[in-house]
Amino acid sequence: MGVKLVDVTKVFADQSNPDKKVTAVNKVSLDVADGEFVSFLGPSGCGKTTTLRIISGFEYPTTGEVWIAGKVVNDIPPNKRDTSMVFQSYAIFPHLSVAQNVGFGLELKGRAKNEIKKEVEKIMEVMNLNDLGRRRPDQLSGGQQQRVALARAVINKPSVLLFDEPLSNLDAKLREQMRLEIRRIQQSFGITSIYVTHDQAEAMTVSDRIVVMNEGNIMQTGTPFEIYSRPANRFVADFIGRVNFFTGRVVSPDMPGTGDVEIEFSGGSRKTFTGRSGPFKNGQEITLVVRPESLRLKGGGGGIFTGTVTKSVYLGQLVEYEIDCDGDKPVLAVTYDPADQGFFKIGDKAGVDFSAPASHILPEG
Repeated sequence: MGVKLVDVTKVFADQSNPDKKVTAVNKVSLDVADGEFVSFLGPSGCGKTTTLRIISGFEYPTTGEVWIAGKVVNDIPPNKRDTSMVFQSYAIFPHLSVAQNVGFGLELKGRAKNEIKKEVEKIMEVMNLNDLGRRRPDQLSGGQQQRVALARAVINKPSVLLFDEPLSNLDAKLREQMRLEIRRIQQSFGITSIYVTHDQAEAMTVSDRIVVMNEGNIMQTGTPFEIYSRPANRFVADFIGRVNFFTGRVVSPDMPGTGDVEIEFSGGSRKTFTGRSGPFKNGQEITLVVRPESLRLKGGGGGIFTGTVTKSVYLGQLVEYEIDCDGDKPVLAVTYDPADQGFFKIGDKAGVDFSAPASHILPEG
């Protein structure tokens, strides 16, 4: 039994106009399985943090139900819910040692001192904090402080562990290390976890599933692969990573005996796409999503489109290109191992192609 949200809505009064209402979360329904790691991802103001605060009890829903471990908790205050929160600011007590910080929750519960000592030693070993028990928080690095905050949350063995952008205060390299550490620890204990972040790479790294939100609504829920490779709509496709949108026209819908669909692009080039969800209609305009790394470049032209290289950025293991194919926006392409595949210079003619399985037809197209 994990977390269940049923038509959860949160409406606030507009601070600039008390007569106006603002819907921060709009009829959000979600099931988080026991032991699952789910991330809420979206731009600022999308409703992800408000949703987390509703689960934790720091905000109450205007309508809808919040279930934790099989019980409705709408009217239960935060300290009575079986949850622990890891905050962005760590919230470590500066006057206590590391060991005292970690064991603080057990002390509040009235556990015996020798029992607390054993539990603290056990959790600190898992968190790689063994030699830091006597230190004060101001003697720790940012990453060590974050591990202390995580240890203090986990030691209480909550049903649900909540993360409110916990890595945003760390530098880029430390963030990469800590997100792997958080995932390792969560899997070690098997705690149901809900994580709020605006960092796409972070969400992709730690999550079993990602919930993409915008303007208070869930836009898509899926595995990192599904969110990236099979976005449900244009917003998700554009928000997650970089993307190319190509428009085309259906010329052979639901080809007999195959279920394939043939699409014609500007310039007359055609490509057949296998096993796509339809039905499609002859002449229907569609939007195709292709990630930059899925494009294939050919010297001199050819492929679906032909264009001129307008930007070339060498990054060692890869090269990033922008190619003007007479569209509204330049085509973005990434090629790996440039020492083997060669380079395109600015001004070169290049053909742009891609394999059909590496593309995705947007449902709204």
